[in-house]
Amino acid sequence: MNGKRVLVTGGAGFIGSNLANSLAEDNDVVAIDDLYLGTPENLDASVEFHDVSVLDDDLPTAGVDVVFHLAALSSYTMHEENPARGARVNVEGFVNTVEQARNDGCDTVVYASTSSIYGSRTEPSPEDMPVEARTGYEASKLARERYAEYFHHHYDMTLAGLRFFSVYQGFGGAEEHKGEYANTVAQFADKIANGERPELFGDGSQTRDFTHVDDIVRGLELAADHRLQGIYNLGTGESYSFNEMVSMINETLGTELEPKYIENPLDVYVHDTMADSTKIRDATGWEPEISFEEGVRRVCEPYLSD
Repeated sequence: MNGKRVLVTGGAGFIGSNLANSLAEDNDVVAIDDLYLGTPENLDASVEFHDVSVLDDDLPTAGVDVVFHLAALSSYTMHEENPARGARVNVEGFVNTVEQARNDGCDTVVYASTSSIYGSRTEPSPEDMPVEARTGYEASKLARERYAEYFHHHYDMTLAGLRFFSVYQGFGGAEEHKGEYANTVAQFADKIANGERPELFGDGSQTRDFTHVDDIVRGLELAADHRLQGIYNLGTGESYSFNEMVSMINETLGTELEPKYIENPLDVYVHDTMADSTKIRDATGWEPEISFEEGVRRVCEPYLSD
């Protein structure tokens, strides 16, 4: 993407700031964020930042060519703290942003959905498999997908919904501000580096398709460049257990801290995830470029240089 005016919602957050900073190298980027989990410190000086909510009436959508909608209460636990607010931000905020952008002449939207709706699967999950909402968070993301269908069919807009798989970067990047909501890779690496044993639910055998944020950013940009329509997975197609992850962090840091195994406190918990990213690969040529081994090395690198 080059020479476009781009709006990134949730733009001061983890994924949003990485995307905004990447796009700002060749585009005019506007980032909006209500700073619930974001901070302007994540953004390069070249990004135009607005401290506003996606629920506001007068968003800076004038002249925008593409909207990247990443603003959300982005986890099950976050959403359950106030389900009504979660629905407002995740659903009403999406509709409000897209509608204002449409009224200002923008017809291309790329937005964040979630892989959580696939439930627990050790086999790769394709986009066309049956899904259901077991949590308010999942319901809100499925609602986005349905409203995207509405905007596409009723207004001939193109809207690509990307189902992310366990995105990480580490506290050396833009994740630290998320604290307890940061990816487990970031949290566990920080604990181990500081001499604290990480706590794993159950026996640590649960698996995730850990996908580095740099690969997610490239996928988002490609979805806009190709004006994709519909739903696409973004994940590596490989999964690692939490036990394996902790072992890799220990090996990288030169530590030997064993995890603590605790009872899972969550009522709803996805035990295993793995992406089938054939669809976006065929549509854009996207491939994950950062292996999990390399990703763990990047997460641990700031602690090794201290």
